[in-house]
Amino acid sequence: MLGCGGGAKLRHSLTVASGFVENLCFSGIAYGWASLVFILKNDGYFSDLCDITANATDPGDIITLSGERPSDNIIQSDCSGQDEQFSLVFTVASFSMNFLRFPLGFLFDHFGTMATRLLATCLYTTGTLLITVSSPEQSALLFPAISCLITSGMLFYTTNAQVGNLFDSHRSTVISVYAGAFDSSAAVFLIIKFLYERGVSFHSSFLVLSVCSVIHVFRTFFLMPKTHIPYPLPDRYAYGVSCGGRRWGRGGERGEKDGGGGERKGDVNAKYQKIAVLQKAESALLQLQDKAGPSRPDQPERVTSFRSCVLSWFFLWHLVWVAVMQFCHFLFIATVNPMLNRLANRDQTLVSQYTNAFAFTQLCGVLCGPWNGLIMDRHKGKPLAPGETKQEADLRSSSLSLFLTSLQCLLFYVCFSSPLLALQYLTFILQVLNSAFIYGGHQAFLTIAFPGCHFGKLSGLITSLSAVVLLLQFPVLHLIRELLHGDPIYVNVGLTLLTLLTFIHPLHVHLHCRSLASQRRARTEQEVTN
Repeated sequence: MLGCGGGAKLRHSLTVASGFVENLCFSGIAYGWASLVFILKNDGYFSDLCDITANATDPGDIITLSGERPSDNIIQSDCSGQDEQFSLVFTVASFSMNFLRFPLGFLFDHFGTMATRLLATCLYTTGTLLITVSSPEQSALLFPAISCLITSGMLFYTTNAQVGNLFDSHRSTVISVYAGAFDSSAAVFLIIKFLYERGVSFHSSFLVLSVCSVIHVFRTFFLMPKTHIPYPLPDRYAYGVSCGGRRWGRGGERGEKDGGGGERKGDVNAKYQKIAVLQKAESALLQLQDKAGPSRPDQPERVTSFRSCVLSWFFLWHLVWVAVMQFCHFLFIATVNPMLNRLANRDQTLVSQYTNAFAFTQLCGVLCGPWNGLIMDRHKGKPLAPGETKQEADLRSSSLSLFLTSLQCLLFYVCFSSPLLALQYLTFILQVLNSAFIYGGHQAFLTIAFPGCHFGKLSGLITSLSAVVLLLQFPVLHLIRELLHGDPIYVNVGLTLLTLLTFIHPLHVHLHCRSLASQRRARTEQEVTN
């Protein structure tokens, strides 16, 4: 057993490796929605919303619904209602996930990793089983199914993000690699699409995915902590079920023998306070407390309150940064299939080709994630400037990552706004690259800029507030269908201009770090003068 004489390094390695597999194969599968929509359309989901005519002469209008011979094809003269319904399924799911993130973040902070992961496993199993039992006559089951899948995936990713705390010098890299794996997991639906085209029922594929819930349960009990992985990591820290049904507590202390129990809540909270106190210069970095000058060594530093974090400029501009880019990406995923149909004149062979290309591109997300982590960790191992804290160095390094992420989003929507079908290949590449940078950078920035004891609540609050912005998807989708007749060019141009707001966040972080550096130099000069 891992806990019986097995080294901590082995357990850490198994945790990070299995977390990578979990993110790659399960966490972000709902974002492969475009591939699943192609299957669902062929099976006739929401087909009652199409105006059907027969014996038309325009081959661009032909859509095979049954997968039979071309002579059995029927004409879909107007399937905008069906397209809108599929877009609505993903929009409702993304809104539900974002809206629930704050209470789920509270659950994660106060009840720990095990409770959060068990809930995620239940949601994941429910979602896959609902799709397994669904049919064209029960198309409405897609709404709760995709909502469960997308919410469970985000919970898996959130609980896995803390694994980076096990590897101090590569903390941001681990988080970013996980973000890339999260993006690449969208290709799972592409695999299901390939199997479907070769005669394997997609219901069977989802049944297999449901059985894989066993993997999540195993990781929850054996390779993840009951509460949290602290940062910085205490000496002899251990976790997971070990010998005799005992669980190793923080710092190598044994927890109570309760059949896999764990740390008592009071002890956990007390130790979290001690760990948080060790994170020096928190208040000075965030400018969340009164400017009373540098704290003296004999004065214990207070943990920044959750309220102070929420009222900080860092939180505000990070919220804008996340909300704008997340809205752009969710609207893209919700509309990519009708967009391809429109640009390809409903040539389903061409639509399938581009859908496969998009899904293949999503596979590369796992390759894009480490780039962002390397950017954020590029200063690790280098000596700090005189008077500079470790957290300040991390924050300074993150500004470049935030800027590059904003630039990618701008270029992504410039390409998406183009009416050229061939240019969408570049759109797919930029979308996957940007998505990997967003999620990795978002989680890494929160761990750098704010106390770890507030991570779950802050991450959840940002996502929940972003859900308010996502509500705009409903009128935007209606606008595209009714007033713009399916052509979203004006909406895309408007969103392209909106992405310019995201550049404020990296600029603010950069100026803040420059201000801190100036203060250090001024203090040094004053000390030399005195």
